[in-house]
Amino acid sequence: MNGKAFQDHYPDELSHCYGCGRNNPDGHRLKSYWDGESTIARFRPEAHHVALPGYVYGGLIASLIDCHGTGTAAAATARAQGRDLGSEPPLRFVTASLQVDYLAPTPMGEELELRGEILEVSGRKAVIEVTVRAAGEIRARGRVVAVLMPEGMKSR
Repeated sequence: MNGKAFQDHYPDELSHCYGCGRNNPDGHRLKSYWDGESTIARFRPEAHHVALPGYVYGGLIASLIDCHGTGTAAAATARAQGRDLGSEPPLRFVTASLQVDYLAPTPMGEELELRGEILEVSGRKAVIEVTVRAAGEIRARGRVVAVLMPEGMKSR
């Protein structure tokens, strides 16, 4: 994972997300990168991310899928438009739909690997599939429909 993460290209005023905002000291601060034609992020759950003893809380997994999906949407859209992710106007996506399938319990104490596959990039919308792997096994799969952030959200 070389270079700046997708989320590091977001302007300061759009970098407060609990899942991936670098300006949120209490958040996860997820970082996503290109890995060939797919994307990758890694995250190690902490003790307070527990659901039942020994297992990761499913809501954490959903939030990681969400933020990796929207970050991937921004990067894929920039790539499709032939522009730098940090160029103006900013490409900041929000979630229109999130579907998560939990395939197996996710054990605590393991690094999570998120992989994003771009299914569609069209206009203001991108569709991303994200898998979450721990201990060599896919534990969850999600589908994120992301849309460009509406102008009204940027001015608050």
